[in-house]
Amino acid sequence: MAIKAFRSSILHFKTEGEAEYFDDGILVVENDQIKQVGRAEELLDSVKDLDLTVYENKMIMPGFIDTHIHYPQVDVIASYGEQLLDWLNNYTFPTEIQFEDPAFAKDTAEFFIDELLKNGTTTALVFGTKHKQSVDAFFEASSQRNTRMICGKVMMNRNAPDDLLDDVQSSYDDSQALIDQWHENGRQLYAVTPRFAITSTGEQLQKAGELLKNNPSVYMQTHLSENKDEIAFTMELFPERSSYLDVYDHYGLLGSRSVFAHGVHLEDADFQRLAETQSSISFCPTSNLFLGSGLFNLAAAERFNTSVSVATDVGGGTSFSMLQTLNEAYKICQLRNEKLDAKKAFYMATLGNAKTLQLDDKIGNFESGKEADFVVVDLQSTALMKRKQSKCKTLDEALFSLMILGDDRAISETYVAGEQVYKK
Repeated sequence: MAIKAFRSSILHFKTEGEAEYFDDGILVVENDQIKQVGRAEELLDSVKDLDLTVYENKMIMPGFIDTHIHYPQVDVIASYGEQLLDWLNNYTFPTEIQFEDPAFAKDTAEFFIDELLKNGTTTALVFGTKHKQSVDAFFEASSQRNTRMICGKVMMNRNAPDDLLDDVQSSYDDSQALIDQWHENGRQLYAVTPRFAITSTGEQLQKAGELLKNNPSVYMQTHLSENKDEIAFTMELFPERSSYLDVYDHYGLLGSRSVFAHGVHLEDADFQRLAETQSSISFCPTSNLFLGSGLFNLAAAERFNTSVSVATDVGGGTSFSMLQTLNEAYKICQLRNEKLDAKKAFYMATLGNAKTLQLDDKIGNFESGKEADFVVVDLQSTALMKRKQSKCKTLDEALFSLMILGDDRAISETYVAGEQVYKK
């Protein structure tokens, strides 16, 4: 048995309102699982014969979790000047056509996952392209790194270039084949992935619903109410439905494993229906700002007890860093005269996002038996952060300065299943 111990300040969450923090703590990892966590003075005797790594001016946290991101959009990040629909047509779709080439997909998948790990993200809910081989390439790269990832083949049969369209039956068959091959294969999980209502006919959305019904442990991911022009176009395509969300609801796509990205422009009835079906919204602040989509109403979602996670949405989003994502989430809340405190933000990025993905029995905190995915955060990664941290008198102040000033430079090391996969 390989048992290792790590000494540092340690933070994780037992519930949304209960942070457990050790100013001087020890995390014990046995093989690929958490064995125990606690105060150093209480655990030192029990780990004196172990391989003990000691960190100064660092903080150990659970690995960050990203609930909405597009691996094929690595190369369109920071593309100038468009809002959603033009941005897709001018930048995203031409780029995604290249994923017909398995070698291109492999190279991009490996870069993408390594970039996540460099930013302390150990689990993500990921879009592929319409090409089956794009998802094969992603899962192969993830399997090699033993990361717990969720991915799906995009289903889209209209309103996109011909080279990016599948059809109703092929989208079903390819998705089912990928589920059979990859879902619950090691740490890999599958998500049924209709891109959004604009690019799928009702017949294709119905097939997506059938995939969920026939494979109840898989996920569903799509986009919802991101942009006002997108909403108007959707309602032109589905005039018989009462709302954008109702399109998905009609075809059986709502449920406890369904994650709807954005939800910037939702009515109260939408929040209510999402809550009733235990569906969740993925809040993507850097993307919503960059594409001019709008300011997500976190307070309204919370009023209806609608589950909300937080995500980067690269490449509409502008950073792989969950720290930078929390930074922008705070600012969006400020613009809505709301507050997002640091403990809540870090809860969302770890245990909260794990709960959204129904993975909190496996990841998200340091309970004994959970998978040992964690990050070592450098609280002095820049001169400015070192100076600011020296002025912080409370944990809340230290965490807030980390989420506002931190980025990939703050990630000192990343561990996946107990093994170091990144070191700065």
